[in-house]
Amino acid sequence: MKRCVTAAALAGWVGLAIQQYLIFYSRWSTGASLLGGLVNFFSFFTVLTNTLVVVVLSYAVVDRDSAAKRFFLAPRVSSAIVASIVLVSLAYNLLLRHLWQPEGFQFIADELLHDVMPLLFVVYWWRCVPKGTLQCKHIGLWVLYPLVYFAYVLLRGDLLGQYQYPFFDVGTLGYPQVFVNAGGILAGFVLIALAVVGLDKSIKPHG
Repeated sequence: MKRCVTAAALAGWVGLAIQQYLIFYSRWSTGASLLGGLVNFFSFFTVLTNTLVVVVLSYAVVDRDSAAKRFFLAPRVSSAIVASIVLVSLAYNLLLRHLWQPEGFQFIADELLHDVMPLLFVVYWWRCVPKGTLQCKHIGLWVLYPLVYFAYVLLRGDLLGQYQYPFFDVGTLGYPQVFVNAGGILAGFVLIALAVVGLDKSIKPHG
C-alpha cells in the first residue's frame, strides 16, 4: 500500500509542477513578473487543495514522526481535505470543463489536478485514514477553508480586477450573483462534508 501512496503523491507533485511551469512560461513569454506568477499559482483553490493533498500523501509515506505529520494525518484534517478535493473535482467538471479545451501539458495538468488526484485521495482516505472519530461539529471548522478562500478571492479581485473563477467574477456578474454562486458552492461543500462524516460513521474503525 505504501508504494501506491507514494505513486499517488508523485502524481500530485507532477501535476502541480506542470501547472506551475505553464504559468511561469506564460508570464516569462509576456515579460510579466515571475513572482506574480507564483502568487497567481497559489491563488487557485485547485492548487491550494491539491497541495494539501500531496502534503498528506507525502507525510503518509515518511517514517519520521513530527508535529506536522501528526497534524496532517489526523483523521479530522485528512477528512477536511478529502471533502475539499471532491469539491474541486465536482466544481470543475460541472461548472468549468465546458468553458475550454486544454491541450498538451495543460490537459495533463488539468486531468491530474481535477480528476486523477481527487479519485486517488478518496481511495487513500477510504483505505488508510482511521475511521470512527468524525463528528458533525468538525464541519463547522472545515468550512473556514472555503470561506477564507472566498474572502481572499474578493479582496484580490477588488485590488487587481482579476478573479480566478468566472462564477466569482464581480466585474461581470456583480456582488449579489457572486454571493449566490458562492452560497451554492458552499452548500455543495457542506453536503460533501456530511457525506464524509456519514461514511466515517458507517465504516468499521481500523484496528
